[in-house]
Amino acid sequence: MSIKTKLSIIISFLAVVLLSLNIILSYFTTQENLRKDSENKIMLTAKQIAIAVEQSRFSSEYIEKQMTQRLKSAAIIAAKELDPDVNKVTREQLAKLAEKTGVTGISLFVETPNDVVVRESSEPREVGLSTNKWGYWYVAFRQLFSMQPVTVKQGHKSQHFWSGPFEYSTSMPDSIVKWGYYYDGTSNYLIDPFIRNTEMDNFFEVLDPERIVVRTMETNNNILDITGINLNRFDEAVNQGLSLDKGLFAEMKDTPLAFGTYKYPSPESDLKQMKEAIQKGQSAQYNVNIDGKRVIKSFIPIKDSTNRTYVIRIISSYDSIHSVLSKQMISQISISLVLLEIVIFASYILAGLLIRPIQDILLKVNGMADGNFETQLEVSRKDELGLLAARINAMAGNLAQYTQDLREMNDENRSVKEHLESIIRQTADAIHLTDPEGRIIRVNKAFEQLYGWTSDEIQGTCLFNTPESRREEELSWKKQLNEGIPVFSAETVRTTKSGTEVKVSISESPIFDEDGQITAFVIISRDMTERNKMEELLRRSEKLTTVGQLAAGVAHEIRNPLTTLRGFLQLQQQTEKLNSRHTDIMLSELDRINLIVSEFLILAKPQAVHFQVKDIRYILGDVISLLDSQAHLHSVEFSTDFVVEELLVHCEENQLKQVFINLLKNALEAMPNGGTIHLKTWSSEPDRIMIRVTDEGEGISEETLAKIGEPFFTNKETGTGLGLMISQRIIESHKGQMEIESELGKGTQVTVILPRANVQCNI
Repeated sequence: MSIKTKLSIIISFLAVVLLSLNIILSYFTTQENLRKDSENKIMLTAKQIAIAVEQSRFSSEYIEKQMTQRLKSAAIIAAKELDPDVNKVTREQLAKLAEKTGVTGISLFVETPNDVVVRESSEPREVGLSTNKWGYWYVAFRQLFSMQPVTVKQGHKSQHFWSGPFEYSTSMPDSIVKWGYYYDGTSNYLIDPFIRNTEMDNFFEVLDPERIVVRTMETNNNILDITGINLNRFDEAVNQGLSLDKGLFAEMKDTPLAFGTYKYPSPESDLKQMKEAIQKGQSAQYNVNIDGKRVIKSFIPIKDSTNRTYVIRIISSYDSIHSVLSKQMISQISISLVLLEIVIFASYILAGLLIRPIQDILLKVNGMADGNFETQLEVSRKDELGLLAARINAMAGNLAQYTQDLREMNDENRSVKEHLESIIRQTADAIHLTDPEGRIIRVNKAFEQLYGWTSDEIQGTCLFNTPESRREEELSWKKQLNEGIPVFSAETVRTTKSGTEVKVSISESPIFDEDGQITAFVIISRDMTERNKMEELLRRSEKLTTVGQLAAGVAHEIRNPLTTLRGFLQLQQQTEKLNSRHTDIMLSELDRINLIVSEFLILAKPQAVHFQVKDIRYILGDVISLLDSQAHLHSVEFSTDFVVEELLVHCEENQLKQVFINLLKNALEAMPNGGTIHLKTWSSEPDRIMIRVTDEGEGISEETLAKIGEPFFTNKETGTGLGLMISQRIIESHKGQMEIESELGKGTQVTVILPRANVQCNI
């Protein structure tokens, strides 16, 4: 697929995405606006209904007062015209009197011990009604019969008279009735004139909330149902499982459904949503499905003039919103499709214009790939493509120069490589190169001469020429090399092709690539046979020189006591007397001669050496225990600072004890006034052990310190100077070192360094 097509597809895809986002955003924005508009209309409708209901309530109160006055007048007329004894009043009399006074009917109530009942009435269904379960109605009846003022707060009251509110009739549940009750004590009955709703049709037609709801629904086809709900009574009916029928409630004004219809019942859900609306203090809307049809259910909290809260539930159809949304989406999609066609066509043309200079650049790059750096692109644009063409021209020039430089460098590298090859071939040291797995990559002529294998025999194989006794050493070197640490001039033993052992000095180094990874190892071997012979001759020469020095020293040291002995013997020969004092001096001189000869023999005569692995801490502990008594006699204490870990050395235990005895004795003799000798052990490196002996003596001057270790040099009255020399030789035979530091007035510090015996390397 060409870039032109890809670019056109990308632009078209972006256009589709943007148009889709615009359609989606427009959909949700329109939906939200329509929802808010619907909510505002429903709120306005609910407020209009609330206002109409409130107005009807005010009008109802006015007319109710007029009717109350009418009922009272009818009752007073009846009291004057009827016989005081209820038993002498007939139904026909009551019917004629009701017609005369303009009321629907008249009933007469009598008082019994536990009840107030209807004894006679113009309406036969009223006769025999019991009232002791009518609540505040019954209380009002009792108060009238007792000639007491009526105290119930419902209805209208005056002297000897009380009228209850509009209410459903018990004997005629479908009728709404207004009653009045009069008793002035002149008769044995209570007079009850009443007016039924059939007499008040015009009134209810004008003021009935139900008619307001019907007219509202007729003017707005989207409204499916309107219901006025008394929340407390509705909650009571739902929780007690009662029917929402108005006739089951004692008072008309306190029914669950104040007005309207309840066509789509869902009491539990409605109760929860109404409580949420009242709690938030604002209307709430919910989208629900009723009978497979999507509707909007709205709950609007309303407070009347008595500060009583009720809720108007309005269910409206979603069809109007859906219709507007559908039209909006069809319009948006149609416009988007037209725009998309324009974008696709324009993007294809634009992509062709953009790609044309890129095709010229591609031809130039193809030529550069074939090695042609001479052709230049014509730069006539000043945009990014023009800059790209200019940079490609510059790159072509640079590549031409770099190619020439690389040819020259390649020739130079070939010359250097040939020179190095010549050096490697002609060098006297054996060189072989291995990969990280140990396979031989290359060997030189000296390797073939030293080990006996030819290049063809050994190349590509692993070289196994390390004796068994040196395997651990070889493993240690390999671990060190794998960590990137080279091995320099390490003397060891290797076997040749014929199986003979040859002493060599080996240097091994890793070879790294640009990323720091080891790619190979180079091993250089040098035959040490002739060199070791020369070194052995040199050591023998040094030993002879040392023996000569020792012999001269011994001769000098012995001559002095011999001269003393000869003088005392001649004196005793002349006097022919034995002087005990002279005898003690001669015995002392003989002891001195014996000491010199003994130490000379120790130094000169080879001792049987049995090396073992020992912990240096225990060797020092034995020496301290041996010299502890002598230290107490000189008021000297030993202070130890030994590490907890093992400090193992490969040694001849008695020789090391002799060294530390010499050092501690020297420290004791350096502190004639007493003090503390400090002994410390530690491991400064994984393969080295340090032992330090520090005294608090007078110290040694720089001139004297330079001569320490020379035979027969001592600053003690009875010393020979051979003890420290022997100690140094023992430490050297253990491949260690001895360092002496001292300063006048500050004491002397002797540090012994020994190789650790338990250093192991695992690969």
